[in-house]
Amino acid sequence: MTFSLAAYDEATHSFGSVICSSSPAVAARCAHLADGAGAAHTQNITDPRLGPRILDLMAAGKPASEALDSVIAQNPETAAYRQLLAVDTAGRTAIHSGCRVLGTAGEHQADGAAAAGNLLASQAVPRRMVEAWHRSAGQPTEARLLAAFRAAMAAGGEAGPVHSAGLSVVAGYGWRVTDLRSDWSDDPLACLEALLAVWLPQRPDYISRALSPQASPGYGVPGDNR
Repeated sequence: MTFSLAAYDEATHSFGSVICSSSPAVAARCAHLADGAGAAHTQNITDPRLGPRILDLMAAGKPASEALDSVIAQNPETAAYRQLLAVDTAGRTAIHSGCRVLGTAGEHQADGAAAAGNLLASQAVPRRMVEAWHRSAGQPTEARLLAAFRAAMAAGGEAGPVHSAGLSVVAGYGWRVTDLRSDWSDDPLACLEALLAVWLPQRPDYISRALSPQASPGYGVPGDNR
């Protein structure tokens, strides 16, 4: 009941995640990012504990494929139900789709990007996400993730209606410089498009305020007299 893409943006040294589902609050449960580690998704009958475990292994130097293999080996009774994605700091990717993943499942990975989904309208959805990510090279990481989301929906997305989505980025600062979510909506793509239009122009100011508050730009809101 989910499709997603995790990717490494080599130009900006950022890791990004975009994810969508018919279930509520998918990003809160399924998308995991960390500077110095990479990106990991755990979806399809989700166990949210697996994402941090994958990140910890990649932070310790394990390639994405070894990190996934290790987590799967530690959970042999449930591995058949899981769909896991990982991208490490070298841009290496890995995907696991268990034999009991729901409905039509698909996956695709190439050049620092990994996409997978279940209960899909078409097995082509993950490939379309990766292709859109690569076609949008040179744009901000967030814009590339949104392009992948649009491509997934254009390819049919899930077999049924979707209701939640999230878009996140880490860029070496120690926190998610972008973390946008639509936890329940009839059109989560439109919600993320609207949120990103507001957020992206302001993102550099919020980074500046965190790193150098004494030199940061003013808020320009009522009550700000700086």
